This record gives sequence, structure tokens and C-alpha cells, in this order.
Amino acid sequence: MTDSAVLVLNQNYEPLNVCNVRRAFVLLDRGKAEVLENGRGYLRSPSFVFPIPSVIRLIYVIRRPRPQGRLSRRDLFLRDRYTCQYCGRQTRDLTLDHVVPRKRGGPHGWTNVVAACKACNHRKAGRTPDEAHMRLIHPPRRPSFNPFRPFYHYLDSQMEWRKFVPGWETDQGFC
Repeated sequence: MTDSAVLVLNQNYEPLNVCNVRRAFVLLDRGKAEVLENGRGYLRSPSFVFPIPSVIRLIYVIRRPRPQGRLSRRDLFLRDRYTCQYCGRQTRDLTLDHVVPRKRGGPHGWTNVVAACKACNHRKAGRTPDEAHMRLIHPPRRPSFNPFRPFYHYLDSQMEWRKFVPGWETDQGFC
């Protein structure tokens, strides 16, 4: 019961984090948060009955930069829709390819890394696409990132969270 997920909102009702019930009780006990939604029953002690929170809101504002999304294999393959960016073949057996090779000063970032099948990656080797006489289907770009996406997988089981997490009904994955 104390491992259940609790949505933590900033003072302005923006989703910040997901914590467990034990951490939520600590924030509530210290006066750092207030309960917005109960919905899981009660936690009983010999002398008290505590409603188990589902959504809490911090009393003060936490200022933090918006997450930008890190470059990962999974997210890169989603951006490229599991398609080799040189031959157009769709497969799950892909590799990462640096358009400008790293040994030539190419950065390891969204705008220089694409998904490539093993055959195309081997054919291109340590050259640029022009030197290898290969063409990119789509130029690499930084995908749009929704900062609320980490909360979406909770929303099937936590119906009361939906009103606090914007954009969950229209999320289409990477564009």
C-alpha cells in the first residue's frame, strides 16, 4: 500500500513528479503539501485513520527548467519510425549512424544521428553521406518533446490524475 503511486503537483497545479505514499505522507506531515484527491482507502494506526492520497499539491513553487528529452536509442528509433534513413527499409534491427562521423568532429546529438540498417551503416563506414554516395531520406532533427509524457502510462489505472495532466488524450508519440 505504501508503494502506490501519488501524483505530486507544483503550487500552480503543474505535474512535477510521482512519489510513493510514504513520501507523500512525509510531505503532508511536514506541512509542505496538501491533499487534492483521495481515492485508495485508508491507512490505519492504533489511534488514527489517514486517508491515502492519490494527488497532492506542494504549498510552494518549485522552479526547474523544462525537460528537453535526452538522446536515446529508443527515442531516436521512434523519431525515425524504425526506418533506415538511407535505404528506407523498416526493421527493428537498426544501428545508430552519425551523419558526420565523430572522428571528424561530428557531434553526438539529435541533428547528427540517424537510424540505419546494418548494411547501410557498414557501406557508409566512416565517411559522410556525400563521400559514400548515399542520400538521407529525412534530415535529422530534434523531435518535439512533451514534458508530461512520463505521467501518461499511469493514467490507465489512475483515472483521477487525468484532470491534472495536460495533453494526455491527444498524445500521438514522436512527430
